[in-house]
Amino acid sequence: MGAADIIKQHLIDPEICIRCNTCEDTCPIDAITHDDRNYVVKADVCNGCGACLSPCPTGAIDNWRTMFKGQAYTIEAQLGWDELPAEVPLTDAVIDAAIDAAAADEAIGEAAASSTPVTVQAVETSRHTSPKAPWSAAHPYVHLHGIREPLTATVAGNYRLTETDASSDIHHIVLDFGNQFFPVLEGQAIGVIPPGTDASGRPHYIRMYSVASPRDGERPGYNNLALTVKRVDTDHDGNPVRGVASNFLCDLNKGDTVQVVGPFGNTFLMPNHREASVMMICTGTGSAPMRAMTERMRRNMSHFGGRRLLFFGARNRRELPYFGPLLKLPKDFLDIHFAFSRDPGVSRRYVQDAIREAAPSVAALLGDPHGYVYICGLKGMEEGVLGAFSEVCAMVGLSWTEVETRLRAEGRLHIETY
Repeated sequence: MGAADIIKQHLIDPEICIRCNTCEDTCPIDAITHDDRNYVVKADVCNGCGACLSPCPTGAIDNWRTMFKGQAYTIEAQLGWDELPAEVPLTDAVIDAAIDAAAADEAIGEAAASSTPVTVQAVETSRHTSPKAPWSAAHPYVHLHGIREPLTATVAGNYRLTETDASSDIHHIVLDFGNQFFPVLEGQAIGVIPPGTDASGRPHYIRMYSVASPRDGERPGYNNLALTVKRVDTDHDGNPVRGVASNFLCDLNKGDTVQVVGPFGNTFLMPNHREASVMMICTGTGSAPMRAMTERMRRNMSHFGGRRLLFFGARNRRELPYFGPLLKLPKDFLDIHFAFSRDPGVSRRYVQDAIREAAPSVAALLGDPHGYVYICGLKGMEEGVLGAFSEVCAMVGLSWTEVETRLRAEGRLHIETY
């Protein structure tokens, strides 16, 4: 049928995409590409397999347009978008007209594919993670506010968590939403819109941050939430760079305002049934969702009867956020295992080393049908942690491959690394 062939073109919403590269990394056929601004889908390559959908942390990847094949949006057009184009309904009359036009083109020897394409100017989930939430998790609200209608939150507090002489400047920032409806669950994230424009004169795209407080607020009964934010002043190679959103947030004062979108995330959620046991593994600001979950359980200790293990890695204790409050928690409430990789006079120790040392407790939770695992932090930790799980399983005669498959299928293995 040529130009009248109808397709469902796969598109990425640039307004809520956080440019985390998850979709491109996940796609098995290289149908996704990007420039320094947008991530886009190649219409002539994408086969609609859906492999990229569930790993996307914001849902930006899950957009489709029913249209004529010959008018599919080009890569060049998509790279220029600041927002998705409006969908144009394909009525029966439009389709019939297109079929007739295509037939006429073919009759005079023209290639139907020569139709001019329509153009419009205008944070990484692991493949090992469960594609669904725990069965007992509370229902999450997602995408209540987008970039065109963000909420305005007021800064209720901004506190530095790390020592003043620590190399990491990490802040605990409390945002108040007043009487605005913006419910979040432990494990969800919000998007922050930094003010100003980028080098090309376009508004900055959103940055996503995990919520560090439980569902009833940083202060119970108040409509607020907390973020754990590290000031970015160097890139991965150690070169000086100024993180747009992190510096904006870390420099905020009480009473300042922040534009917020979201919430995001419907899988990295905590279980809510009494028998659930939870193992949390994190580094640095990856502690944010773990703090939210731990605080939820601490405030409702009579409801949560399972075990709680925390493996927390940092360079040293001065670089570790929430170190003091963690030490005040009872041992029988939270079994904490710290791992410091840059402690003077001490051999380097990473979270995977701590996991091996706690093998009996780890193996018991991995084998528990009510056991849940949450991993959040730097991408480099993932391989080491999963390798440690494999070793621990082998010690007790279990197959990590079989255990991982079961955990993923049952919504009990959740990984978010960056």
